Amino acid sequence: MISTRGLTKQFGPVLAVNGVDLDVREGDIYGFLGANGSGKTTTVRILLGLVLATSGEARVLGEPMPHAARMVLPQVGALVEGPAAYSHLSGRVNLGLFDAMGVQVGPSRRRRDRVADVLEEVGLSEAADRSVRTYSMGMRQRLGLAAALLRAPRLLVLDEPTNGLDPQGIREMRELLLRLHAGGTTIFLSSHLLAEVEQTCTRVGVLDRGRLVLQEELSVLRAVTGRVVLVTPDADLVIELRNGQVEDRDGERLVMSAQDPAGLNAELVAGGVRVRELGPERRGLEQVVLEATGASKRDGARR
Repeated sequence: MISTRGLTKQFGPVLAVNGVDLDVREGDIYGFLGANGSGKTTTVRILLGLVLATSGEARVLGEPMPHAARMVLPQVGALVEGPAAYSHLSGRVNLGLFDAMGVQVGPSRRRRDRVADVLEEVGLSEAADRSVRTYSMGMRQRLGLAAALLRAPRLLVLDEPTNGLDPQGIREMRELLLRLHAGGTTIFLSSHLLAEVEQTCTRVGVLDRGRLVLQEELSVLRAVTGRVVLVTPDADLVIELRNGQVEDRDGERLVMSAQDPAGLNAELVAGGVRVRELGPERRGLEQVVLEATGASKRDGARR
């Protein structure tokens, strides 16, 4: 769905995107991660033909961009750097105008039905006839997403779609993206919110200072480590009993080496340890990203 080879963008002395090789496959919810200023938005704008790359190539839906933009973009829904709208008009009228400019021309009744459907899908039906100037930032984000969905896109490209949303809105956005994915839409999601990406995405790429430092299936990144996590109020006793197996401690939380977690649990209980929780350790996405970007910084320092 998206592939780049050696994608590079330089603004004067600033190398914003540095030899990026993206591989976004059909059916992915691809989380494109990186700190602010890492080059995420520049990369997204290149993919959509809004910025020209200095070198390298980008393909979207198998076609070269920006040369095939007229063929590709009608199949792509996008929300980049915040939604645009006429603030004095209602959300419904804004979507109607946007739809009229699109490729799905047709009877006005069909247009009204499409607009009503996407307003319902993003939770803006009740506010549809209010002027956009009365919308919160989160509501504007929803309106921008509604505009992206009007085309029933094969590919949805979103740049920080949860900006301005409260926790309830973030959860609703997550549920909406999962429904769209279940319906066959491939999603490319640029974000710095690791917790949301961890709950939503199937694959991730991590950008650090313009370089892609990691790209992998999320399930692979979060595979078990071969160690166990033990939570107990008797951490001191565990260290006394199993000092050689305890590799890390944070209060009542211990990370231990263990080939047989069930056997370890039985032996700890027999030794008087109150086991509140014991299970395999999995690396969190935050840990994975910190390791990848830390390695990138060390490599950069050696150059």
